[in-house]
Amino acid sequence: MTLETFKTYFQEEIAALYAPQESHRLLQILCEDLLQWSKSQYFIKSGDLLTTQEETTLIQALKGLKSSKPVQYITGLAHFYGHIFNVTKDTLIPRQETEELVHLIIQEHKNAVLPRILDIGSGSGCIAISLALGLPCSKVDALDFAVKALQVAQENAKILNATVRFIEQDILKTSTIDAYDIVVSNPPYVRELEKVAIHSNVLDHEPHTALFVENDDALVFYNKVLTLTKPHVNTLVYFEINQYLGSEVLSLAQLLGYTAAIHKDLNGNDRMMKCWQD
Repeated sequence: MTLETFKTYFQEEIAALYAPQESHRLLQILCEDLLQWSKSQYFIKSGDLLTTQEETTLIQALKGLKSSKPVQYITGLAHFYGHIFNVTKDTLIPRQETEELVHLIIQEHKNAVLPRILDIGSGSGCIAISLALGLPCSKVDALDFAVKALQVAQENAKILNATVRFIEQDILKTSTIDAYDIVVSNPPYVRELEKVAIHSNVLDHEPHTALFVENDDALVFYNKVLTLTKPHVNTLVYFEINQYLGSEVLSLAQLLGYTAAIHKDLNGNDRMMKCWQD
């Protein structure tokens, strides 16, 4: 069949899960990442017949989407801050909000001289690697307790030619950290009570240890990171935060002796926080 015919079939098959515009975008991603088409080819080839291999590949991917599998886990790739990262079921899928966090740090430190940066809870390495590439004079370390996630991150750094030192370490079991100019973390922050609002493609596929925290201890990671950085008075701390808990994280930072500022994401939600000691 032609690509145009397949578009209609594809949209009908996942209509219960995705709106037409999202369906169109998903097919474009599959063509680009699985068939290695360029963005322009996706539109130019609209009337062309798909090869048997192309059709087979797309139908197999469609089966994954119908089972609520995220498209990034189907392709094994995620686009983040202008780079392409390998992702697996052991790594959280990088999101737009996290790109905004990376952009904030790069913009505020683009003229810094040899900044030392630590990324806590690195996952696929998207934050650490993007910072290393965006701030080429920096020295970046990244830690995570998940060995399989670190393996993916190390491979991403190699592919993207980024110099990052990866460390296997559980931050909740850590008593001290070295001094850094910048510490950044996108820790688990979704409360268990919020699971009811989570789409099945996230809930059923992404690693829960990278997403969820207990309802009665939702700030555990923020408290730990701020406590560890407290002895280093010149360290700037950047977080991605739960949009519903901005005031709580702000109060925690202030209680621990920090001055803090919340930054909203492009959707107007409380999403990033910067903390420092005066």
